[in-house]
Amino acid sequence: MSLTNDYFVKMVGISKRFGAIHALRDVDFDVRPDEVVALVGDNGAGKSTLVRILSGVYAPTKGEIFFQEEKVNISSPAVAEKLGIEAVHQGFGLVDCMSISRNVFLGQEPTVRKGFFFRFLDLNKMNQESDRILQTIGARSQVNPKSEVGFLSGGEKQSIKIGRAVLFNAKLLILDEPTMALSVRERHNVLELVRDLKRQGVAVIFISHDIHVVYDICDRVVILEMGSKIGDFPKHEVSVDQIVKIVRREE
Repeated sequence: MSLTNDYFVKMVGISKRFGAIHALRDVDFDVRPDEVVALVGDNGAGKSTLVRILSGVYAPTKGEIFFQEEKVNISSPAVAEKLGIEAVHQGFGLVDCMSISRNVFLGQEPTVRKGFFFRFLDLNKMNQESDRILQTIGARSQVNPKSEVGFLSGGEKQSIKIGRAVLFNAKLLILDEPTMALSVRERHNVLELVRDLKRQGVAVIFISHDIHVVYDICDRVVILEMGSKIGDFPKHEVSVDQIVKIVRREE
């Protein structure tokens, strides 16, 4: 299958079964470079299943995935990360009792050689890069790379997870309910960070139950219902009220 350069990632005919449960049915889904795609639908619509296939958590029962025009087999999250696909989930991904810098580099810690046999964590690099993330997200002045994550606000935690993904060269960022349970100010900060990522050329899939929030940030809206895609609209072609009616199946 030949793809045009318009698509950064393209999922074709994706289906997923969990025993007798048909979670996805022949879903086509694509994301263009530096595009924010809103993925919406009620609980059980298949949103999380679709992005977990894209991020290597699940294997599709049927279907194909193309990444930058090449067919790929995303068999694990590690494979997805090598491609530049990073997922940020609400409530997961940080260790509260560890410092910000240790969380930012968790599992990917840089080291320096001291002597012939010994290597140690490059704490200077970890702190410098973490401080750069804190500056980018506009964290409180009393927060520094050595601060424990457990003392951060919900919005700061979300922003650090997003900043960490970008630090490791994410090309496509999957945000699963990134503004849930955040204050108005924290939500604003996260949305501004997403806008900055778009300007940097990062593509974003934004999953949210709050259609008003996701509409504000997106370029396109994709709607799922009971495992099937029932809508795919450029933002300028559909209003918030129309999206709500489609999701709720109102006349």
